[in-house]
Amino acid sequence: MRKIIVIGIGAGDPDHITMQAVNALRRVDVFFVLDKGEVKQELVDLRQEILDRYVPDHRVVHGQDPERDRTTEAYVEAVDDWRRRRADVCQEMITANLGEDQTGAFLVWGDPTLYDSTLAILGDIASRGFEFETEVIPGISSVSALVARHQVSLNQVGRAVQITTGRRLAAEWPSDVDDVVVMLDARTAFANHVEKDAEIYWGAYIGTPDEILISGRLSEVADQIVSARAEARERKGWIMDTYLLRRGQGAPPPREAP
Repeated sequence: MRKIIVIGIGAGDPDHITMQAVNALRRVDVFFVLDKGEVKQELVDLRQEILDRYVPDHRVVHGQDPERDRTTEAYVEAVDDWRRRRADVCQEMITANLGEDQTGAFLVWGDPTLYDSTLAILGDIASRGFEFETEVIPGISSVSALVARHQVSLNQVGRAVQITTGRRLAAEWPSDVDDVVVMLDARTAFANHVEKDAEIYWGAYIGTPDEILISGRLSEVADQIVSARAEARERKGWIMDTYLLRRGQGAPPPREAP
């Protein structure tokens, strides 16, 4: 039976690859990559760098990642439609390029179980009657890399941590949670909460040469983060950022963006 390994490759630094991931890479016959267009070619190049370092003799098959409608108010429906079309592309790649007794792999940024659609897409393909085995290799998430780079703990003693999206934070800060990690925030939702006594630990392109880190009292650094984020997105054409918001425990001095 075909086998698909979903391998977490970390937040952007090739050194984030675990030994478990390296051993998995060396069992793979074909690597599948969804191209996101010229703007995000850098992401494909980083995957290629990882493969060149750890498995010099490898085969890669590329598929075109379908566009997602980011203008509609029907967010859930748009994501579901996008994932179905992604599943079509992935199934076609697997069918055409992976033999019955071979192993294929998808390389996933961060950890495959945290805000990534690959497992859901493979589940969709399996539900169509397409048979294969699945193995998941965990990776260093952008959340873990973020707090490590800022040298802070993700949680406070006896306190809960909530991981959410910018869309949800824009509506409200969860009333019973002091520490909120925000991913997928295209709307700089933290700016809605500058009146709160809070700290922010923000990072973009974590683990890459373009990494930007800013931390401090939210009311003092929010504008700086908005500006740095806009400049970086304009310069590179894309941005991946993550941040931790911590309700008022005494903020550190602001850190300047490089």
